[in-house]
Amino acid sequence: MGGVVARVFGPFFATPLRKVGVAGILLCLAALAWYLGSPLFIRTTVNEALPIPPATASAASAAPATGPAIATAPPPTTIARGELGYVDAIHNGSGPVFLVRAGGETFVRFDGVAITNAPDVHVYLSSETGGRWTEATSLYLGPLKATNGSFNYPLAAGADVSRYKSVVVWCRQFSVLITWADLR
Repeated sequence: MGGVVARVFGPFFATPLRKVGVAGILLCLAALAWYLGSPLFIRTTVNEALPIPPATASAASAAPATGPAIATAPPPTTIARGELGYVDAIHNGSGPVFLVRAGGETFVRFDGVAITNAPDVHVYLSSETGGRWTEATSLYLGPLKATNGSFNYPLAAGADVSRYKSVVVWCRQFSVLITWADLR
């Protein structure tokens, strides 16, 4: 058996230059395998609080004996909610996603989620459901902040959230759906 291997692979290692070439090719293949496969094993975690504006003191001319009047901000309001979906064994997510209004601002909130990683992952609000989206009918929110945890994506002031029906997590590099949440 050893003689067969030497006869088959021996010509590849006949000169030092060929040895360097084969080593270079193997190194490139290993780097490519790491680039493609490592996101499946690398997990990142971010835990952001929902940005809620602090309570502000009232500008009343006369303060009561118990102290100044405090104007409290209204509590966050959930506009819509969805659960991250399962695409396949490699591409999936779990956990709730909320569309939240807090302090006059609107956010997409991933709350205690777990999402499989991939290269070049981005988040969109889509006017379609079931993980479908197009550049023309979607709102780009940004790159995925983490694979695990709780994090927010603020929406531009005046964004019409009523036209969006889902949140889509998409791998741009390979044009692959990672997960999505239909909003209800």
